Amino acid sequence: MLRLAMASLAGTAIEFYDFFVYGTAAALVLGPLFFPTFSPLAGTLAAFATFAVGFVARPLGSVLFGHIGDRRGRRPVLVMSLLLTGASTVAVGCLPTYGSIGMAAPLLLVGLRFVQGLGLGGEWGGAVLLTAEHAPADRRGLWSSFPQMGPPLGFLLANGVMLLLSATLSDAQFAAWGWRIPFWAAGVLALAGLWLRSSLTESPQFLELDEHARMPLAEVVRDHWRLVLLTAGALAIGYAIFYAVTTWSLAYATERLGVSRTVMLTCIMAAVVVKGSLTPVAALLGDRYGRRPLCLIGCTAAALWMFPMVALLATGAPLLMFLGFLGAMLAFITMFAVIAAYLPELYEPRVRCTGAAVGYNLGGVVGGALTPIVATALAEQGGRVPWGVGAYLTGIALLSLACFALLPDTRPAPVPAAQPVSG
Repeated sequence: MLRLAMASLAGTAIEFYDFFVYGTAAALVLGPLFFPTFSPLAGTLAAFATFAVGFVARPLGSVLFGHIGDRRGRRPVLVMSLLLTGASTVAVGCLPTYGSIGMAAPLLLVGLRFVQGLGLGGEWGGAVLLTAEHAPADRRGLWSSFPQMGPPLGFLLANGVMLLLSATLSDAQFAAWGWRIPFWAAGVLALAGLWLRSSLTESPQFLELDEHARMPLAEVVRDHWRLVLLTAGALAIGYAIFYAVTTWSLAYATERLGVSRTVMLTCIMAAVVVKGSLTPVAALLGDRYGRRPLCLIGCTAAALWMFPMVALLATGAPLLMFLGFLGAMLAFITMFAVIAAYLPELYEPRVRCTGAAVGYNLGGVVGGALTPIVATALAEQGGRVPWGVGAYLTGIALLSLACFALLPDTRPAPVPAAQPVSG
């Protein structure tokens, strides 16, 4: 289990590195390079719109790779999704800018971001299911949390590279060629991920199926549509929190408050480090007390913390911004540490790869794709403290809370103690 969990964690970290490095670049540099004819605000919004394209593609990727995962197995999904995401990320680093090829540059950028999203849409379902379906029932939450530690590791790696480049290069050097280096590094990471995943075995639950679904998506839509919609709505706040902190706040603080890139990246990364380290702790609590109670607690905490978070961000003080981000990330991980065990348990094995992945990635469209765009527009209309952003995030938290309240709990029943044999 440890070798399998570590391989899933490493592969997920690499795929999310690819996805996150784009988000950081969108906040810092892609607007002026690919949309130079726009105003600074419009350029940022356009860069975030290309960022959103990846989220729109993710449910389509989950349909495509979910079909493969339910028909052919979970393991092929891991290899194919990693190749697709890695190749498209390297290609972004090789793109000429608007100044070189005009409108073709942003069009190609959008296309590659779409391909990135397709690959990531398949990654989560494959990695989580392979781990969850190997894990013993009483520790499924713990083992399934390993792939959930991949996103914070990928984020830290992506932003660590950006932080190093920001600290060592001038603004002109960073804009000219420095921003490309993290995208090129994705090729090396993808090869390492493929090597790690080459020895993984197929899920025993998939191998035990007597009959595989012929059309997994059709079965999910027919029999589980309500479950898919509820899980998408439930997960929306997690995505909204994460990308409000890691993407929107980065652009807002550097452009509106005059905070340096280095300070912002440090504050955000510190909060993500704490969040990632507490993931297995929250997962163990989910194994003991159930997945749904932790999700309800996390949603409630998020609803209560969004206004304080934006108020702390507006101060521009590093310690206060970190505390705001930390509170949001703790609410986030209380929910998302147990999601990798919770979602697969909601679906029957024959359509699990499609159902769990589609619900997970639809939540990304609702919460992740729109949040940087909406938050940027709302912050522009307000004063120094972006209260509109706090209201928007609180509204999503309340929506997610209602959806979690309508979902069942799936905590495995305890194994009964052996009874003495009467003679």
